[in-house]
Amino acid sequence: MKKNTMRTRSKGAKKRSKFGEIVHRLRKSTPAMIALSFILLLILCSVFAPLIAPYDYAKQDLVNRFQMPNGAHLLGTDEFGRDILSRLIYGGRISLLVSMMAVAISVVFALVLGATAGYFGGIYDTVIMRVLDVFMAIPGTLLTIVVAVALGTSLLDTAIAIAVGSVPALARQLRASTLLIRDEEYIEAAKSFGASNFRIIRKHVLPNTLAPVIVQVSLRLGESITAIAGMSFIGLGIQPPTPEWGNMLSAGQQYIRSFWPLITFPGILIGLSMLAFNLFGDGLRDAMDPRLKR
Repeated sequence: MKKNTMRTRSKGAKKRSKFGEIVHRLRKSTPAMIALSFILLLILCSVFAPLIAPYDYAKQDLVNRFQMPNGAHLLGTDEFGRDILSRLIYGGRISLLVSMMAVAISVVFALVLGATAGYFGGIYDTVIMRVLDVFMAIPGTLLTIVVAVALGTSLLDTAIAIAVGSVPALARQLRASTLLIRDEEYIEAAKSFGASNFRIIRKHVLPNTLAPVIVQVSLRLGESITAIAGMSFIGLGIQPPTPEWGNMLSAGQQYIRSFWPLITFPGILIGLSMLAFNLFGDGLRDAMDPRLKR
């Protein structure tokens, strides 16, 4: 009994030490930690937007239009007298929500297509890969625009449009990871014990292909935020008066010479968000790479 308890503790310690090693490597990366701090700040502002925003983002005050940054309005007001800071906070909430939805949709479809294609192989693998090749042959931005025009401009529609362009590359990566492990001994052992294909994929294949997926989630969150802003900028994404960084840029472009705050602050936040997610994704990839182990 005591030996079994010690073995259990030993296994738990090994798992914790492996996770702890990843965290230790990640903490040693200054850019990744700075990026993570910005991401956490962005998430907190999004979650607690009603408490943090100083004004109602939709409240108009035509008397105080085009106010430069001041004590009452820290980042100024827009063409309708709405507080820019409040709209940026709520806009970040929308951008983050839609980007998470887009990444979640793309990861689910990529996991299903990539893992099953790599595991079963044969004609199924060939058909799935050729279909994905067709989608990859279409420029991602063009594909996103076509899907957005076909579906509409709601939050879910925008998320689906952005997710469609991300699925092929991610699915191919997961297929490659599945091909590396499908002939491993523990897979063969599971088959010999009569485990179903679904159980093997769920219990053995997917858990061992999640490492690259975790890294890709971080990288694609940044890409999705930029894509959402781009779609809203050209009028195919989130529509006014709902605040979103892209449609704020679009509304402010005609005032770029006469009133710089309208376009400067949303542009800075889009750039910083993209940079933060990329830096954190790079740091996470390095931390999870066993070749860096000393």
